Amino acid sequence: MPRATTRPDSGTAPEAPSPLAPTPAQTIGPFYGTALPFPGGEQVAPAGHPDTITVHGRVRDGAGAPVPDALLEFWQAAPDGGLTGAPGTLRHDPATGALLGRDGVDFTGFGRVPTDADGRYALRTLPAAAPAGRPDAAPYLAVCLFARGLIQHLFTRVYFPEHRTAHAADPLLARLPAARARTLLARPDGPGRYRFDVRLQHSADGAHEETVFLAHR
Repeated sequence: MPRATTRPDSGTAPEAPSPLAPTPAQTIGPFYGTALPFPGGEQVAPAGHPDTITVHGRVRDGAGAPVPDALLEFWQAAPDGGLTGAPGTLRHDPATGALLGRDGVDFTGFGRVPTDADGRYALRTLPAAAPAGRPDAAPYLAVCLFARGLIQHLFTRVYFPEHRTAHAADPLLARLPAARARTLLARPDGPGRYRFDVRLQHSADGAHEETVFLAHR
């Protein structure tokens, strides 16, 4: 920053500092859809597994407009309820350091999927299982959502219609009003396919509920 100076030969008062030009505004990100995805991030199920299901949908804002640069991360228990997963999701080439993605064999229980220009995403994984040691919990997928305008990422869950009996005892679903609980329920969309849309806000006309989001502790 310029400092006031005194000219020793003049005996005058210090000169006023020169005005500084304002720093131009800059937009930083979001880079979710370009910087964070990795090859095969949507392929959680091992290649060719006969039990693979597809969970797909759209992320929308309160006006119903698609959110094109969101990122969804999925975690789930293994078919036996285990939560440790398996290494190998983010493998790197030992020679070049390039990201290789999955090995196509192991089930890691983790997926990372960006939305496209229409706000759509698709995940291919194994059927949800309840976490081991939680006999009261219904099977679900845990979801973490990153999107433009969000200061902090959001957490939610995906439950499945074939587990309705377990839903009545699930610690989360059982204490939600029916209309709110429905925002966490995927709906059948063909053999081995489920539709799950995420709404970031209630719609102004009241036709669509905001998806239930959770505090992560």
